[in-house]
Amino acid sequence: MTTFIEKVNLFVDEAARLLNIKQDQLEHLKTIHSLIKVNVSVVIENEIKNFTGWRAVHSEHILPSKGGIKYSPLSNQNETEALAALMTYKCAIVDVPFGGSKGALRIDPKKYSKKQLKSITKAFATKLINKDFISPALNVPAPDIGTSAETMEWIKETYKSLRTSDINYRGCVTGKPIHAGGIEGRLEATGRGIEEVVREFFRNPKLINQLKLNKQIKDNRIVVQGFGNVGNNLSLELYNRDNAKIIAVGEYNGYLFNKQGIDINKLYKFFKKNNHINNPKLGKFINKPSEVLELDCDILIPAAMADTINETNMNNIKAPLIIEAANSPITYEADKKLNKMGKIILPDIFVNAGGVIVSYFEWIKNLSHIRLGRLEKRYTESKLLEVVRLIEKITNTKTDDQTIKRIVQGANERDLSNSGLEDAIRLAFNEMLEIKMKLNISFRKAAYYLSLMKLMKFYKKNTLVK
Repeated sequence: MTTFIEKVNLFVDEAARLLNIKQDQLEHLKTIHSLIKVNVSVVIENEIKNFTGWRAVHSEHILPSKGGIKYSPLSNQNETEALAALMTYKCAIVDVPFGGSKGALRIDPKKYSKKQLKSITKAFATKLINKDFISPALNVPAPDIGTSAETMEWIKETYKSLRTSDINYRGCVTGKPIHAGGIEGRLEATGRGIEEVVREFFRNPKLINQLKLNKQIKDNRIVVQGFGNVGNNLSLELYNRDNAKIIAVGEYNGYLFNKQGIDINKLYKFFKKNNHINNPKLGKFINKPSEVLELDCDILIPAAMADTINETNMNNIKAPLIIEAANSPITYEADKKLNKMGKIILPDIFVNAGGVIVSYFEWIKNLSHIRLGRLEKRYTESKLLEVVRLIEKITNTKTDDQTIKRIVQGANERDLSNSGLEDAIRLAFNEMLEIKMKLNISFRKAAYYLSLMKLMKFYKKNTLVK
């Protein structure tokens, strides 16, 4: 089986051939720009603990470079470099002006207390900051698997203590708590972005007819593998905004199944309280986690680990539409097979871009030092109220107070964040769709084609030092 970085580069090579990109330019574009590997030593319970960490920068064609920091016992350099590359291509697709980067620490965060994790994080951050691998102008991390908004706040505190004269210190990370400079909507952004992808897909009758799906999202059976931050927020958005019928939700130890559809609001509350999804009141729990991918459904959304759809189960995948919420959930070989089977796969480098889109808005907020919507909210409300009063006067009618309040309400930070997210997703989807239809290629190949087409404007020989 191909490695993660090999798989990414194979997809890049396929798109590059369609664009006739010269080999030397292509190799320059694919190569990791810089990489730091550090040893993090922290005294825990009178014993020195050592952790290996990485921060890879794939591109600096636009600064800063952007990408999350992952805490996992399985973290390694190959994966970190691959994820950094994906960030480059992802940002280009959705027109977010960042280069690509990624960080990782080989650690099982579940084995350490909050106090210990804070010390480990600050030690790791110090190493990266001192080498300029964290900076609001150069390299901006965000949460990933094993890290959180609180982790980002610890990094921000460390940066502030080391760079005391940088007034933009809040912009050194995104995905922070609101009180620490975060933005409304960031926590849910990746999940909501995936839901916007689903919505945009169903605005295209030709695609729906090609897969023989029902015209409305709510009339299709959906399976979500993974109920972490991405999976549960995605499920909540689908359930509450689209009345979606989610028949199964998978986790590491099994999946919850209900052919009538699971009440996601109740499942979310149960999961938050109990840290598992085995609730017999909401469905039948089946202790065979891999089977969830093979269920008879209309839409399959793998939102867990990489390579979960592979050579062992690819022939058993029944869903005609697969939406990659996780990073690289389908192997290179399985991707080829599924396309031959007539499946449509919406690729990770586009589908899960919601996080970096809203991170961009947070970074802008931090550098501008003003909350989004603060300048125009009340002005917009007063002008809309004037319009309502004018209509009332002309029509000799009276509008009730609740309706007026709903109509004239100006956009707050969350409204603007969600609006910007929807705009980026919809524009990118239709750019990809146009390429797909024109060249008769898969969505994945169209995504990489679109990304390279935009990136090659920056990767020209006359931009290099001679």
